[in-house]
Amino acid sequence: MQSERISRIINDLKPLTCLEHPRETIRQFTPNWFAATMGTGILALTLPLLPGKIAFFYKAGEALWIGNIGLFVIFSALYTARWIFFGHEAKRIFSHNVVSMFIGTIPMGLSTIINGLLFYGLSRWGTGVVSLAQVLWWIDVVMSLACGVLIPYLMFTRQEHALDQMTAVWLLPVVAAEVAAVTGGLLAPQIIDPQGQFITLIASYVLWAFSVPVAFGILTILLLRMSLHRLPHESMAASSWLALGPIGTGALGLLILGKDAQPIFSAWNMEYVGTGAAATSVVFGTMLWGFGLWWLMLATLITIRYFRAGIPFNLGWWGYTFPLGVYTVSTLRLGATLGIGFFAVFGTILAVFLVVMWLFVSARTLYGAWKGKLLISPCIAKVN
Repeated sequence: MQSERISRIINDLKPLTCLEHPRETIRQFTPNWFAATMGTGILALTLPLLPGKIAFFYKAGEALWIGNIGLFVIFSALYTARWIFFGHEAKRIFSHNVVSMFIGTIPMGLSTIINGLLFYGLSRWGTGVVSLAQVLWWIDVVMSLACGVLIPYLMFTRQEHALDQMTAVWLLPVVAAEVAAVTGGLLAPQIIDPQGQFITLIASYVLWAFSVPVAFGILTILLLRMSLHRLPHESMAASSWLALGPIGTGALGLLILGKDAQPIFSAWNMEYVGTGAAATSVVFGTMLWGFGLWWLMLATLITIRYFRAGIPFNLGWWGYTFPLGVYTVSTLRLGATLGIGFFAVFGTILAVFLVVMWLFVSARTLYGAWKGKLLISPCIAKVN
């Protein structure tokens, strides 16, 4: 009995048991992995915002941010290598109606790194990092715009979709521009050149509008689908939380863009525009937060139902982290803006759940990656 137990432990420690060869790590790599950089990045940005400004949380967040940069570099190298060595298979992603949506996680993962650069990098390396953040942000903007247009175009022309099979993953390529808008709002006041500030702020408002109305259109279809058909398959259980992403990001974007709108517009003799933007951002940001609260409660009930039935682990579980994280940040930001203690307390509670979920999903991901169970490309499996 003891020898059998030791044998099982040894077998569990053997890596890549599901892959025929180590090169399969590259061949089977998909953009789904970048969802891990989104979840890790938003946690790194959430911890320092907790009430009390505890030094430990700041240091933990900074460590997560640095680790997240490493993850993003590794994932970028693997996915680039896949296109170089297995390009004929990599291009099949454009015809896959689920995996193609995860291309949007690449610019969103990059956004969390840029945000961290502004949050942690400024205090560590000084204002010199602002120029690097500007370059990275414009790259992020281009990728976000491309995802927001080209992926829906492929949905209309090459892919097959049905209402009863629709899930919130449709939001992923669209929301990327909205996340870039939040980053632009953080970047604008750090730019020394007034013209650069103004252009960045206006571009961020355009990015917000480029994404949010389309995302809410998709949410309307999603509500119809959820009302007419059964819940998505257990493998898509985490998708119920993805809808919280554009709602929370929309509220956060308004709060951040409105915060520095007044001085930036005033520099161009448009004080009235800045005053109006600052006021409406708080009002509409609060309204979007309220809509997010409704979805948070609904997603929680749906998740409890899924968990009772039992659901398999997959990379989609990272969908629990980023939407919850961005809604947590918007909650804490709203509390700081309004000066209402409820938001600080509620945001702290959400942050605790975010930490627990991140720890659990990270552990399961590391184990699945070590065993090779998560390194499977549905695009290839569908053809084979």
